[in-house]
This record gives sequence, structure tokens and C-alpha cells, in this order.
Amino acid sequence: MKTKLTIKLLKQEAAIFAKRESKHAEPSLYGVDNGKKVGTYLEHKFRGFLQRKYNYKEGSSAKGIDFPGLRVDMKVTSFKQPQSSCPFKSARQKIYGLGYSVLVFVYLKQDHRKTSKCNLNIKHVIFVNKERTADFQTTTGIAKLLENEANQDDIIAFLQDRMLPIDDIQAHSLADEILSNPPKIGYLTISNALQWRLQYSRVIAEAGSVSGVQKIS
Repeated sequence: MKTKLTIKLLKQEAAIFAKRESKHAEPSLYGVDNGKKVGTYLEHKFRGFLQRKYNYKEGSSAKGIDFPGLRVDMKVTSFKQPQSSCPFKSARQKIYGLGYSVLVFVYLKQDHRKTSKCNLNIKHVIFVNKERTADFQTTTGIAKLLENEANQDDIIAFLQDRMLPIDDIQAHSLADEILSNPPKIGYLTISNALQWRLQYSRVIAEAGSVSGVQKIS
């Protein structure tokens, strides 16, 4: 009988997978410079790796997050440009987080002409708790405003300056929530777009040194 997957086991298996995959020579991705294709390959391979041992509710990029039962999404990104897209739900995600944790695999791809194979050297595996998945500049800016005894008008002006995709009614509602429930500092960089653009340079730099951003491998 398979074991039920937990977040603790997910982290342990991610470290084991990263070590093994970094040594693997893969012919199908030789010469491929498409980050989406590489990401899909690693995501499918990691899920297959887990399925041999564990029971868990499966998700997908098309359906939502990868591990809905654990409230964890998997992201695969290049070491050279550590970023990925994310479905847009509301501007509130920039302030209070995505609503789920993120398991990030950061790889460096190396092609070998002699063998016509490549290595995906997984440089980092990082787990960002859902409480830390908000935007760094937005949450630190809000923290400074609150330290200076900001009122609703101050918060609304700040949100407008940050060009969050919200109308006046949403801005007033968010300002009230921020004043009554100050957000925690997030460590992602989240760019406004039709989809959120998540950037991971800060979590790579801070992993292991701040609460909620864990370096697994």
C-alpha cells in the first residue's frame, strides 16, 4: 500500500529527486532552449517519481496547482532567468500571498555535443510557505506605512501608486483589511500582467535565512 504524501515527505522526495536528476543524461531535451518544455518535462518526471510511492490528489497547471491536497504548487525555472507565470486571481495575492505554498526547482541546463544529451543540474530546491508568497516591495512598503501610522487614504494612495489592478471599491476594501490585518512580508517579486509573473531571485538569495523560505537542496 502506498503512503499518503505529506508536505514533509514532499520536501524530502524533492531533495532526493533533485540529486538524482542532476546526474541524469537526457537525450530528448538536447538542444532544446524552451523553458516551458523543460519545465513540463521535470514536472511530469517528478510527479511520476512520487506516484510510485505515494497516494495524493493530483493537479496540473491547466487545472490549478500541482498538489491541491497539500496546497502546494510546483514551479520549475531556469537558473539564468528564475521566473515563471502564475494564474491571476486577484490583486489581493500581491499583498496576502498566492493562497498556497510554492516548491521551486531551479535548474541549469548543459548540453553535451559528444553524447547529444543534456544534464539538468538542479541548483536549488526551495519551499516558500504560502504566508511568504506575497510581493516583497508591496508588503515592505505597506509595513513602512503602518509603522508611520498610515490611515486609509495613505494606504489607498500607495496601492494606486503600485498600479495594482483594482478599482476604487476594491482599493477601499483592501485598505481597511490591511489596517485591521497587516500582511506578512512576502519574498516573491510579482509583476502585473494578464497572468502574474513570479520572479525568484530573492527567494534564492534568502532561502534558509528567513522564516518561511526553506532551502531544501
